[in-house]
Amino acid sequence: MSVWDLNGRKALVTGGARGLGQAMAEALTRAGAAVMIGDVLDELGAETAQLLAKDGATAGFTHLDVTDEASWEAAVAATVAELGGFDVLVNNAGIEITELVVDLDPANLRRMLDINVVGTALGMKHAFRAMRPGGAAGDGGSVVNIASVAATIAFPGIAGYSGTKSAIDRMTRIAATEAGKLGYGVRVNCIYPGLVPTAMGMQLAVDCAELGLFPSVEEAVGAVVALTPSGRLGEPSDMADAVVFLASDASRFVNGTGLAVDGGMGS
Repeated sequence: MSVWDLNGRKALVTGGARGLGQAMAEALTRAGAAVMIGDVLDELGAETAQLLAKDGATAGFTHLDVTDEASWEAAVAATVAELGGFDVLVNNAGIEITELVVDLDPANLRRMLDINVVGTALGMKHAFRAMRPGGAAGDGGSVVNIASVAATIAFPGIAGYSGTKSAIDRMTRIAATEAGKLGYGVRVNCIYPGLVPTAMGMQLAVDCAELGLFPSVEEAVGAVVALTPSGRLGEPSDMADAVVFLASDASRFVNGTGLAVDGGMGS
């Protein structure tokens, strides 16, 4: 059996209703995994799960507000019950609010912290509880946190967002250390996606132009491409394939680290 084969794996993808999360869910199912999509976008999330199932995958949807502990408990329980286990968590849900440091709104910063940092931390907490020996699933597994190239570069307009993604990087490494020392059998890694022209990615370019950081949206995008040795923006499939790698046995000795999937932008 190929080390890339995910047959028999059961995954929960947060923020999986659209964008990068949807691409990650699709890639996991193509590799053979059963996938539960967790999102606050109930209608869209259910539609995405139905599309995956229509293509022959085992897929479901559960409401998940990553900032809420009870919501995590319910989502993990639904994943175990409906999929018959739980051994892959993709902590993808996140938001980005573009602001200059001089104009930072504390409410916006707290919102990013709550979703990006607290949400990721709660995901690891409840994944560990379910995947460790004696847990509801109990067979170990892999946690893939979605950080950002923003954690490794100094790009204007995203100080708050960069801070939250840097926090994800640090939490990833500590969580992996704890899981190893306590014998959970769970690997924890993160990826640093480059800019992808999803709705969220393009909104960043629009916001940067509106803030006067670049003369136009096109020049904001061009600045990113100019910083990228590969000479292009990322594609959802670039990020999704990295997630499949980290969820699979191909990465069996990769633990507590971050994988740059940014075309070299952060190097």
